[in-house]
Amino acid sequence: MQNLLNIALIQSDLVWENPELNRINFSKKIEAISNEVDIIVLPEMFTSGFTMNASQVAESMNGITVKWMLEQAVKTNAVITGSLVIKENNTYYNRLLFVEPSGYISTYNKRHTFTLVGENKVYTAGTEKVIINYKGWKICPLICYDLRFPVWARNVADYDVLIYVANWPKPRVTAWDALLKARAIENMSYCVGVNRVGKDGLNSTYSGHSVVYDVLGNTMTSFQPNKEQIEIVTLDKRHIETYRNKLKFLDDKDNFTLV
Repeated sequence: MQNLLNIALIQSDLVWENPELNRINFSKKIEAISNEVDIIVLPEMFTSGFTMNASQVAESMNGITVKWMLEQAVKTNAVITGSLVIKENNTYYNRLLFVEPSGYISTYNKRHTFTLVGENKVYTAGTEKVIINYKGWKICPLICYDLRFPVWARNVADYDVLIYVANWPKPRVTAWDALLKARAIENMSYCVGVNRVGKDGLNSTYSGHSVVYDVLGNTMTSFQPNKEQIEIVTLDKRHIETYRNKLKFLDDKDNFTLV
């Protein structure tokens, strides 16, 4: 177990429905990270933007992007994580991959598909909450619209870090800011949110607002809106332990089970 966890957040524009160009762009950004880090976080659907044209960009778990993520993880000796469109058994998923340098891959399928644009009609919703154990840290990965549903993120597994990857549009970015902070505070967990910038092929705009909050809801980053940017943040396990032991808010949570 290690007390410190270094996470790099990549706030980036995305090339619409072009996995090859997005891989090239992220290769350059990852290569520019000179510090040693444990986890590198990319946005939601980082190979395509938030597209409903799943058949145009979908890959398999043996596809080029998964192999690329494995290569990047080995090269950097860091986890590479973000979501992309995966086709499996003739079904499409908005799937987050957590790719470790060892080659081990954890996956999470987005639970709350975004009905406002018909994501639920294209992608099959996940049913399983995933807690990843990495270097002595318990990490809960979630995707974009999941952020609006606090019961799904509820900290019943004693996790240390929430990670949200997103394509969260500029008109509703105030909700993104407020809800990420709330998730950190209510779960007494670090909360990491990585959102894209730029404009997609449907003319939707994204302003970023990527951020890390500590367990008290304090901001640990200084991302500029509408700008491609990389920040590295060091999380400290002792910060979590200190405030959970002192305040004990999680001990008073309601006792119920999500079905």
